[in-house]
Order: sequence, then C-alpha cells, then structure tokens
Amino acid sequence: MKIGDILITPEQIETRVKALAAEISRDYQTVEQPLIFVGMLKGAFIFMADLVRHITVPTQMDFLILSSYGDATKSSGVVRMLYDLQVDIVNRDVILVEDIVDTGLTLHYISRELELRSPKTLKICSLLSKDECRKIDIEPDYVGFSVPDRFVVGYGLDYAQQYRNLPYIGVLEED
Repeated sequence: MKIGDILITPEQIETRVKALAAEISRDYQTVEQPLIFVGMLKGAFIFMADLVRHITVPTQMDFLILSSYGDATKSSGVVRMLYDLQVDIVNRDVILVEDIVDTGLTLHYISRELELRSPKTLKICSLLSKDECRKIDIEPDYVGFSVPDRFVVGYGLDYAQQYRNLPYIGVLEED
C-alpha cells in the first residue's frame, strides 16, 4: 500500500478545525455545565485534540472504542464496543467526535446507545463525510470535509494501525 493523492492539506485541516470549533463554541456559548466531547478512538483522537484546543466554552472529554473495520478497507457492518464511557452523560450536552462517517452504521449504532443514556443534547461532529456511501440516513451536525468514496488515511485515520501520523488526508492505494 502507498499514499496516492493528497485530498486535504495540513493547512486546510487547520483552517477548517478552527472554523468548526468557533461554530460549536457559538452554539454552546450559554452552556450551564461543561460541554462533553466524546471521541471515537482511535481515529478521532488527533482531530478531537485539535478541535477542543480551540473551543471557548468549558469542556470535558471522554472516549469510546468501537470496531467495524478491523484491518480491512471496508466496514464489516458489524459494530462492537470495545471501551465504554467513564463519565455520566445524563442531562448533559454531548458532542460525539468522529473521524469519518461513511455507511453510517457505526454512527447510527453509537448514537442510539448514547441517546439511551438521556443526554440533554447529542450532536455529532465528524472530520470527514463520505455522503455517497450512506446505508443509513444519518448526518453529522458539524462536518469538516466531504470526501469521495476512496480509502483515506492520515490525521488519525489508519489502515492496519498505520498512517495515523500523517499531517494530511491522503488516499491509500495498492502498490
């Protein structure tokens, strides 16, 4: 495998992450308790770290680990929870932070699970969206970039636990 096209540069990512943070901060400027950011590990950790550094309202953070890919380039469609939240989200404003939404299966699964915990609000922020891949009608509330149906890596996104450290979003191609 090798990196082909670079779809999104580090500069484009930085600009968009700051804009998303400003939008979220505006939407929650009157929040009564710290806004809880829930990061989907491992893919969203870099995005979430950069995002929350630019949030101007009080925040709390927690993480979930779900799996639907394993080491494949296509989602298996079977979602498994490997690590659950440690913070109580009852009657709290929650932002679920995802690296990428493609089929929507994982997002649908975790959204339902979190809604059962009675948050005050639950919004979704995703760095990337593959709109043409949706199998379930679910859309993030905040989206960094729409990308084509290609396997992308970098800025936290991986293939077999590799490429997360790239400062850009690139297309993974066969050698």
